[in-house]
This record gives sequence, structure tokens and C-alpha cells, in this order.
Amino acid sequence: MQTSRITRRPTGLALTACAVALSLTTSCGSGSTTGATSADGKAKITVLRSNGAIFEPLYLAQQQGYFEDAGLDVTIKAGAQDTSQNAPSVLGGEAQFAMTDSSGFLKGAAQDMPIRIVTGLQSATTRTAPTDGLLVKKDSPIRSFADLEGRTVGISALGGTIQFICEYLVEKDGGDPSKVKFVALPTSSLTDAATSGKTDAVFSFGPFYFAGKESGLRSMGNGMNDLPGMVQGVLFAGQRYLSANAATAKKFTGAVAKAITYANEHPGAVKAIDKKYTEVPDEFIDAHDTNYYDKNLDTAVMRTVITKMHTFGLLDKAPADDAVYWDQAPTVTAGGE
Repeated sequence: MQTSRITRRPTGLALTACAVALSLTTSCGSGSTTGATSADGKAKITVLRSNGAIFEPLYLAQQQGYFEDAGLDVTIKAGAQDTSQNAPSVLGGEAQFAMTDSSGFLKGAAQDMPIRIVTGLQSATTRTAPTDGLLVKKDSPIRSFADLEGRTVGISALGGTIQFICEYLVEKDGGDPSKVKFVALPTSSLTDAATSGKTDAVFSFGPFYFAGKESGLRSMGNGMNDLPGMVQGVLFAGQRYLSANAATAKKFTGAVAKAITYANEHPGAVKAIDKKYTEVPDEFIDAHDTNYYDKNLDTAVMRTVITKMHTFGLLDKAPADDAVYWDQAPTVTAGGE
């Protein structure tokens, strides 16, 4: 069990990632700038997806022919279990695009890695019911996030999006995030930890969140949906690749945008992909609504995330917008819903 009040990604980790890229390229961050083509003249692209979810639009773009119509030959591969570690593969030219979440990307950007978000895939939204959140015992004295002061919260990984949203909601509720202790536990053990009293609360998600509620745990708040517009899934690429292949990148993001629209209109197609590519039981997939996908990147909400992550000690520094977004990314400034 890993324990931490605040976790900062050490500079050495980014340097290790850079070293991996160095073994593949002549300089850290150089990457591949020349786009390869297939025998029939299509631009070849490899994209690394997450191992969990939110990747469904990629497969729909492939199935519906959106990539082919755009003149692209796209290969989708499962990336690193920790999606923040997909950056070395992108910088080294093994892939042109990769998935991660906002905290995973921002940790790289804060270390000056030359990567940029090209499109969003999903953001927290009030359009859908929560699929994640804080769970406590039914008779727990914890009634608000501020009540987490002096308590222990179990989460699946330290220093990422889940720790951030917990600290953000504690502060928003008038509490002091620095007085909350976080421990990292296997996702499958979170319900047990809260039920047994090993932790005072847990923040769970997906099937584990619903299983926790069904076991008698009480949920608090609306999870990540309590910060509408917070980016939960993005696709990113290396800056040099984007500079040299802007037209190809635009075709790729355009095809993904079409697939996002299709996904929102055809939940059955999304569920079919989940059944094929995830380990989530078919019964759970059938019984729950699909997520809402969104290409737009809310820069106002992202700036809040960046500022607060830095304040909480989860980022070494707060990267500027021009170090976060591709200049052709679908950014908006709605500031949430």
C-alpha cells in the first residue's frame, strides 16, 4: 500500500521518459516529423489508446470508415497501463497520437515535454449521472468533503486526477486538503477498504463504484461531474510531428470528431466495443448508460485544474496554454456547464 498526503511526480520520472525517447531519436522530443504512407498512398498513423475506456470513438472512426474517407491508414494499439507513460512512445516516433487523462498530460507538460493536446474525447458533465465518486459507510460521520480533514481516503493511484478532484472538492467545501491522507490501493480492494474501516472513505469509479453502492456504502456528491468541463480523456501528439504534418493531424482529429458524434447517437455501438475491448462484464455494460463524448477542451476549466494541481503540489509548475494545446485543437472557454 502506497501512502501519501501529496504526491509530486519527480523530475526524474520525466527524465527517464526522455531517456526512453533518446534511445529512439537523436534528441529528446524530436520524434518523427516525416509522415509515412501506405502502399495506396494513405497517411499511416498509429494511435495508442488507454486500457480502460473512453477509446470507443477511435474504433468507431475505424468501423464507420471515417479514417479511410480522410485518406488515413490508422492502427489502434493498447498503450501503457499508466497512460502518462505513452508520451515517450509518441516522442520516439513509435506512435503519432496517444490517449491520456488531463493529469497525465499535465505532468508531462509541466516537465516541458514537447507534447500538445489535439482533441478532447470526454469531459465531466452534468448530462450524465455520476459513474465515480466518494464512498463511505452508511453510518459514517462524514457528511461533506470538508469532513475528510484528518481522515484517510483510499484511491487507485496517488497524484492523479482522482486525488486532485478529492482535494478540489475538500477546498471548495471549506476544508483544508493538506489535512487529508491518501493511500493507494488496488481498485478491486476499494470497497473492502471502506467497508472494513481500513480507510474512512474511498473514491471509486466504473463497476467498482456501483458495486460499492450496492454493497451498502453511501455515495457523496457527484464525483468528477462536480467540476463540469474537467477533461477526462484527450488525444495528444508531439509538437514537431504536428508542425510537420498539420494537414494529416487535422484529418485525423476531424475523423475522431465525426466518431464522437456517432458514439453519442449510437450507444449500442459503443457498448459493442466495450464488450470486445474491455474486461467489464457484459451484464454491467448492458445495464448502464454509455458516457457522453466531447471533443471540446474547456480552457477555463483546464486552467482551474492546472492552477489547483500546482497549488496542491501535484504539478511541479503550471504550464502555459501554449504548452498544453495544439493551435488547431477544438478549444472553448465556456468555463463549465
